[in-house]
Amino acid sequence: MTDLARFAELVPLDHGLSVVVTLRADHTPHTTVVNAGVLAHPTTGERAVAFVAAGGTRKLAHLRTNPTIAVVVRAGWQWAAVEGRAQLIGPDDPHSQVGDEQLTLLLRDIFSAAGGTHDDWATFDQVMREERRTAVLVSPTRVYSNPT
Repeated sequence: MTDLARFAELVPLDHGLSVVVTLRADHTPHTTVVNAGVLAHPTTGERAVAFVAAGGTRKLAHLRTNPTIAVVVRAGWQWAAVEGRAQLIGPDDPHSQVGDEQLTLLLRDIFSAAGGTHDDWATFDQVMREERRTAVLVSPTRVYSNPT
């Protein structure tokens, strides 16, 4: 089952605070914490889990080699997990259907979907460019959670 409703329900309860698991080259897990949300994929329109990653991070290096990913969001003792494949869209991972202006809006949309707000979008956009931020979009292949 790949319904992201449960994941989306938990995002606003703790700013989308999520654990991400990627795979190193030796197939061991690498974990990190991000703020994630749910939104429409910019090219397919399908619902996806998304987060923003700074350029040069290990998670991006791992995902470029192997796009297998798991993301777990939690709020209190409630949690939902999404397993799938990640697609990267950013300055170091260009997409033919997502230009610079669309990337700027996509990064804003992901930030907002994860519960973020900003008073100065121009500064936000500048920081995203300077840090070579990349959109990570997870197309789900499996979604599960604890009982509600």
